Formats: sequence, C-alpha cells, structure tokens
Amino acid sequence: MKLDLPLAQAIVARVIAKATDEFKRPICVSVCDTAGLLMAFNRVEGGHARSVDISQAKAYTAARMGVDTDAFLERLQRENLSISYFCDAKMTALPGGIVLKDAAGEVMGGLGIAGLKSEEDPALARAVIALFNAFGAAGE
Repeated sequence: MKLDLPLAQAIVARVIAKATDEFKRPICVSVCDTAGLLMAFNRVEGGHARSVDISQAKAYTAARMGVDTDAFLERLQRENLSISYFCDAKMTALPGGIVLKDAAGEVMGGLGIAGLKSEEDPALARAVIALFNAFGAAGE
C-alpha cells in the first residue's frame, strides 16, 4: 500500500466517520507524507480552530520522527529533553499523532487527530489504521 491522495483522503473520511459515530464531537484530522507535508485535512463543523494546527503538528511530527507522538513524549520525559532541542517549531509531543507504515514497516507518513481527549485521539487513530491494515486501502 502506497500513501497517495486517494488513500490519504480515505483515511480522513474513515476517521471522521468513526469519530462522529463513537464520540459525537467535532475533530480535525490531518495526513502528511514522509516529509511532513500536508496531503489531506478536514475540520468537522464546530471543530476548534486550535485543533487545526494541532492535528497538522501531530501528523507532521509522527511522519518526521517516525514514531507516534505519545512515544515521542515518553522519550522527551525519559531523557529529560526539551522539544526545542529538535530545532523544529512545527513539532509537538501531544498524543494523537500516529506513524503510517506500509506492509514492510517503512514510514509512509503521519496521521494526526485533534479535538478529543488526549487518550481518545491516539486510540481513534490506531483503530482506523488497524482497519486499513486489515482490509487494505479501501477499508471495506
């Protein structure tokens, strides 16, 4: 599976559908390529303006660092590092950024969700990605 525009848009659509179904709260969702460049984004009506930048920062960080943002946060805490050490103002360690990988384990990009509780954002992202991994790009 390759991360292209149709797949990025399908991931965004699936995240929004699942969030609407299960949480009934507006979210923002972003998908970035391996360089951290935005490929697909959507803000559900009523989603907080701050969640726009947060979802994009989560996807960007996951893609650029090659790890989920909650793991990045754990590293910062474990090694007593400031995020500023990475010299990238676009990065965040807020949970909800998930690395997108292909079947071989290669990083394809990042998915970022913002607008739910800190434990719900990554759980939603992982659930949607598990569906795509199990059923392929169509997510059927």
